[in-house]
Amino acid sequence: MAELETPRPERPAPTAAPVPAPADGDELIRTEHGRVLVLTMNRPAARNAMSLSLATAIAAALDELDARDDLSVGIITGANGTFCAGMDLKGFSRGERPVVPGRGFAGVTHQPPRKPLIAAVEGYALAGGFEIVLSCDLVVASRTANFGLPEVKRGLTAAAGGLLRLQRRIPYHLAMELVLTGRMWPATDAADVHLVNRLTEPGEALGAALDLAGEIAANAPLSLAASKQVLARSVDWSLEEGFERQEEFVAQVRTSADAQEGARAFAEKRPPRWTGR
Repeated sequence: MAELETPRPERPAPTAAPVPAPADGDELIRTEHGRVLVLTMNRPAARNAMSLSLATAIAAALDELDARDDLSVGIITGANGTFCAGMDLKGFSRGERPVVPGRGFAGVTHQPPRKPLIAAVEGYALAGGFEIVLSCDLVVASRTANFGLPEVKRGLTAAAGGLLRLQRRIPYHLAMELVLTGRMWPATDAADVHLVNRLTEPGEALGAALDLAGEIAANAPLSLAASKQVLARSVDWSLEEGFERQEEFVAQVRTSADAQEGARAFAEKRPPRWTGR
């Protein structure tokens, strides 16, 4: 999860989709687009390397995402054409680790939010930056983006979920190669093995992520959260136990006001008006 030096690109760094100008010192920019919460990591001078204060801000924002009935989907991205270069090694040298109790590295890798989270990736997502991506549910990336877990090149390990999640998302031998070589992995190659949901032209990842989030957010928020939880948690469940264990998540949806609203809207041939309750 450490910050690692990124190679000089052969072309100018892609320009990320515009975000509102931050207040002085804001390391996390938060914007809302209807039912979608966008979180922009904003430490461009450090290639958005993760500090403890940024991790704490992300954790608080994800807690809010989960708590608010009027929000259904989150997007996390980086300012100035780079996603995140990993842990801020200057902070690490001072004894700082950007780990939030209960949430993990960057306030997200150990315990992602209950609601769907999309990574919108421009430029580099390396080390801990890639581990943030792996903790997300969907990935939108520019064609010029690069992923990587180069910790072995610095005597470290990808201990913020990279070693645990990567082999569940892509073929085992490919995951092993990427981890043991620490090499760069182009987003176009990641898309070939379906780690990336949508590929975009440079600078368009956030816009495409907003389109995808809007499509998702049109659906019932309780249904979205419950469906995510069952999909994410049931990887090692047997089919027999799965039917029983999923009830913890789906029973409350079945009896919700939104379930009644969905049925009424269908019968009345109108768009549903979700309340998240």
